[in-house]
Amino acid sequence: MALLIILITFFVIILATSQPCQTPDDFVAATSPGHIIIGGLFAIHEKMLYSEDYPRRPQIQKCVGFEISNFLQTLAMIHSIEMINNSTLLPGIKLGYEIYDTCTEVTVAMAAALRFLSKFNCSREIVEFKCDYSSYMPRVKAVIGAGYSEITMAVSRMLSLQLMPQVSYESTAEILSDKIRFPSFLRTVPSDFYQTKAMANLIQKSEWNWIGIITTDDDYGRLALDTFAIQAAANNVCIAFKEVLPAFLSDSTIEVKINHTLEKIIAEAHVNVIVVFLRQFHVFSLFSKAIEKNINKIWIASDNWSTATKITTITDVTKVGKVVGFTFRRGNMSSFHSFLQNLNMLPSDNNKPLHEYAMLLSAFANVKDSDLSQCIFNHSQETSAYKAHETIGKNFFMRNEFLWDYTEPGLIRSIQLAVFALGYAIRDLCQARDCQNSNAFQPWELLDVLKNVTFTNGGNSFHFDAHGDLNTGYDVVLWKEINGHMTITKIAEYDLQKDVFITTDQETTNELRNLKQIQSKCSKECSPGQMKKSTRSQHICCYECVNCPENHYSNQTDMDHCLLCNNETHWAPVRSSTCFAKEVEYLSWNDSLAILLLVLSLLGIMFVLVIGIIFTRNLNTPVVKSSGGLMVCYVILLGHFLNFASTGFFIGEPQDFTCKTRQTLFGVSFTLCVSCILMKSLKILLAFSLDPKLQNFLKCLYKPIPIIFTCTGIQVVICTLWLIFAAPAVEENVSLPRVIILECEEGSILAFGIMLGYIAILAFICFIFAFKGRKLPENYNEAKFITFGMLIYFIAWITFIPIYATTFGKYLPAVEIIVILISNYGILCCTFIPKCYVILCKQETNTKSAFLEMIYSYSSHCAGGLIMSHVSLDATNSNITMTNPSSSGKPAAWQISKDLQAQALARICRENSTNISKGLSRKRVSSI
Repeated sequence: MALLIILITFFVIILATSQPCQTPDDFVAATSPGHIIIGGLFAIHEKMLYSEDYPRRPQIQKCVGFEISNFLQTLAMIHSIEMINNSTLLPGIKLGYEIYDTCTEVTVAMAAALRFLSKFNCSREIVEFKCDYSSYMPRVKAVIGAGYSEITMAVSRMLSLQLMPQVSYESTAEILSDKIRFPSFLRTVPSDFYQTKAMANLIQKSEWNWIGIITTDDDYGRLALDTFAIQAAANNVCIAFKEVLPAFLSDSTIEVKINHTLEKIIAEAHVNVIVVFLRQFHVFSLFSKAIEKNINKIWIASDNWSTATKITTITDVTKVGKVVGFTFRRGNMSSFHSFLQNLNMLPSDNNKPLHEYAMLLSAFANVKDSDLSQCIFNHSQETSAYKAHETIGKNFFMRNEFLWDYTEPGLIRSIQLAVFALGYAIRDLCQARDCQNSNAFQPWELLDVLKNVTFTNGGNSFHFDAHGDLNTGYDVVLWKEINGHMTITKIAEYDLQKDVFITTDQETTNELRNLKQIQSKCSKECSPGQMKKSTRSQHICCYECVNCPENHYSNQTDMDHCLLCNNETHWAPVRSSTCFAKEVEYLSWNDSLAILLLVLSLLGIMFVLVIGIIFTRNLNTPVVKSSGGLMVCYVILLGHFLNFASTGFFIGEPQDFTCKTRQTLFGVSFTLCVSCILMKSLKILLAFSLDPKLQNFLKCLYKPIPIIFTCTGIQVVICTLWLIFAAPAVEENVSLPRVIILECEEGSILAFGIMLGYIAILAFICFIFAFKGRKLPENYNEAKFITFGMLIYFIAWITFIPIYATTFGKYLPAVEIIVILISNYGILCCTFIPKCYVILCKQETNTKSAFLEMIYSYSSHCAGGLIMSHVSLDATNSNITMTNPSSSGKPAAWQISKDLQAQALARICRENSTNISKGLSRKRVSSI
């Protein structure tokens, strides 16, 4: 379809004019003869002058609006060609040029392309239609240009018919990298893909996410808009508005569109950053009106206007805000500067733009340099292109420094690279050909060599990539006001391959950082500890800020989601910007509760030692003997001592050793204590039992040492199996939100329950035995207190079970310590405190005579008031002889065996009750 359109265009042009231009050279801007001709396309004028709203005849219109910066581009091409001709690169071969002014119009550029495609040495300037252009010999071998992508695309489609090499120095539209649609196109600048990527990267690094974009209504503008939109979305940048201006200055609606765009900028108050893909004359008009409306923003400039002196010299241009731009990498400009200094030596007969510039400059000889460019532009809009002036002011060549101020180094270097790339490709192609003959090669042959050429310039090596692009990178520039003048300062370089900005010093680094101070966001920035919550807006940049919940955090601004802390080791409060390591807690030695419990344990140990001392010093008293003797008391006290000592293993940082020791030590020691008390309860029951059958059974059962060893040994077996198969171990309890509880895992709850259950069974049996003998003589009977001690034990441990099951945290061991202390103190006090009271406070009752009198009273009570005159009791190892206490003032001496005292007392009651009153019921005696 494109080929058909081009062919139709050719025939329309040919048929519309019966003859070619009467003077073809009038159409050429600048020419120079040579063996090999290189074409050039430059927009020396900004627009075409139409006498009506639109053209009515297919003829080339007059061009107006002389652009000095574009005029300098033609000089850069001429200078580069002269450099090659004056070098040894092409010995014996001279390069010529044929430069045309496109007037920023596609139709004019296509007309120039037809001249490039016209056949060499033909009497009529026509383009022949052929099915195969392989052997076609056009007048021009290659083309430099055009500058603007819209024009370049149209020209490239025509030049592709003959695969004529076209090397652009400024056209950056990404679509031009498509070698299917533009097979003969190459360029010495990166495509807009990299420029838009760099812009989006800069915007993202500056923490802006709500921006506007202004482009032109043509292929270049629309493609740049689409590419930038993709890059912006990839960097989480939203576009608040997209304004499109007419592409060409000749469009009458451009002023209306610019006013509408400025109103949009004012309406979007949160948009402080605007990306501008416009041409210089667009930006000139836009900024001029923005100054009037006091619009102050950050403008991101494309390579089209980022270094345009025409715009930097606008009056009060600093009022529009900051301008950050991207421009092509610059090179060594000293040679071109010298060329401009000697511009008067360049013949002007075949260089019409130079002649027009001289004429315009002469007309404004007295205008200062800062206003000269605009004066020339405005005046040239009223004057036909290349109109001769009668005289050229003698001060023309004295103001060549003015041209240097309007030089755009990046573009000049790109033009130089384009010319040198063609020069090196021609050198490689002409090594085996006689290129002094103009038909030595066809354009497509030069294209094949040009795609693979490697050349050097300024000490650097260059080559085209697979897309025909020369990716030289970008310079990032900042407009700064210095001494009342706007200057363009390079602040960084953009590396295409690494996608990074490279700064050269601290000052430029600070310039980039200072850009962050200006906010351009749809919503207020979410601080660390918050996350974004989308609103109903279609833009992801418009949101609300909500606090991170507990155990979540956000450590950057504007995070989409809060991050979850590692619940096992870290925690975070609401609206946290970081996770905090959980504190490891346990019942430490310096804890106030632990200190209190330790004091109680030490106090208990002291009680045990004091009781042991008291019993040792009163070894032969009836109270000590009735308690089972010193050995049994020592064993019980040892069990209490170990119980109190076991509490120390519940405090401090848990270790595997302490976890295994504390339960084992407690279980075995408490079992030992309860076993001894069980043996004593059994002995009391045996001594005072009135049932002969029960007494005989208890006699067989009563084996003190085997009972103690057996009962304790069973507990030892239980604890040993527990330690072997499911031993307690240290465990980190991470269930709490802010702390890690270092605790002892019991290993097996079943084993723990069996250990405690076994102690409870022994305690219950002990309770039953003691309850049976609770009514025996008070001063020497332990049954009541054993009963009460067992009750305290049961109450403590029954209460412990639900509390232990529902308590967690570092004070869980304290619960068990408290229960151990309560049960241990209860049994200790109930077992030994009454006896110590008798020993210390009622010494008169702790004598043999008092003991005999107690027996006598108890016997008399059992016998129903019978006065016994004499009782003789024969025993295997000892005898008991009793005299009438009423007959003598003092009680008789008793020989009491400590192992048979309780039995003697029970036997006295039984015998007296039988002899005195046979009608006395056994139930009554038993209860007594």
